[in-house]
Amino acid sequence: MNAAFRPGLALAGDFHAEAVAPLLDRVLAGTPYAAALLGWGSEVQGFDTPRSTDHAWGPRLQVFLAPAAHRAHAAELTALLDRELPERFGGYPVRFAFPGGTAPRHWVDVLDTGAHFAEQLGEVPDGGLSVGGWLAAPWQVLRELTGGAVFHDGTGMLTAYREHLRWYPDPVWRYVLACQWQRLHQEEPFVGRCGEVGDDLGSAVTAARQARELMRLCLLMHRVYPPYGKWLGSAFAALPEAAELAPLLSGALAARGWRERERQLSPAYERVARLHNELGLTEPLAPEVRPFHERPFLVLGAERFCAALLATVRDPELAALPPVGSVDQYADSTDLTAHGFAGRRRRYLARPGGPVG
Repeated sequence: MNAAFRPGLALAGDFHAEAVAPLLDRVLAGTPYAAALLGWGSEVQGFDTPRSTDHAWGPRLQVFLAPAAHRAHAAELTALLDRELPERFGGYPVRFAFPGGTAPRHWVDVLDTGAHFAEQLGEVPDGGLSVGGWLAAPWQVLRELTGGAVFHDGTGMLTAYREHLRWYPDPVWRYVLACQWQRLHQEEPFVGRCGEVGDDLGSAVTAARQARELMRLCLLMHRVYPPYGKWLGSAFAALPEAAELAPLLSGALAARGWRERERQLSPAYERVARLHNELGLTEPLAPEVRPFHERPFLVLGAERFCAALLATVRDPELAALPPVGSVDQYADSTDLTAHGFAGRRRRYLARPGGPVG
């Protein structure tokens, strides 16, 4: 690991200004372009540490061109970058192998702006996405496209696309929130029921699943796309409720026995229910836990929050859908939800038995 660690976004900004922009100016000669660091990598999310430098690390960024400019200049620009970029910048090699076993190369990618976003999302976000586009867009991909930093945008197109993707339209947000509440509802009583029959492992697994869904729900309430598992806790820790909720969720995970898990989860449920009421998206709902029918398990009754939110969704396309939600709410495979897999998602979800290349 490099002793003089600098966050990757700062490194990329200097790399653009000092090494890349002068080369772009030579080839493009006034043709508008954008330069940014988006996409994969912990540095794009602001979560990088010295540990991040042990692989797939170095000065890198993307150059975005309009379609005609990309056709006219991409090949020449890529060749110039390959010839004239320095060997090192900021103490790091400019050319590195990723994934392992591949030939080292520089990581200044010259991209067609619209084509790149379509590759990630399945459609170009010009003015936003269709309802189907929003629901098929993984949260991590949306974070990657709206995170990072833009160092220059002479076309305005990249900035506009990112702004269109910054957050869900209000009806889609309400629908996704409703579906997240439905996920909580589906397993609320199982922490107790598993424990009652002696399945303490099943009770603990269910409690962990509920903790994850509560964390994701809080992020969605704050209009933050939840990241994938490696950074979920880091993103959650930045929320104002985390100081109160994190000890409860940690307590539920560390508990020995279902009753203690329930004692930790119950106030967590109630705090998130109050957060829902504070949003004012529906009429206030009682935030207290209650018995699950005649059984001795305490639940929030999360289906109440789902139903109340769905009742406010006026978009007919969304209103006609079952409470299944966006792709992250019903699929849990990185090989489906990672960046660049828009075509795979479209083909797989349409026909799971078909080719998904």
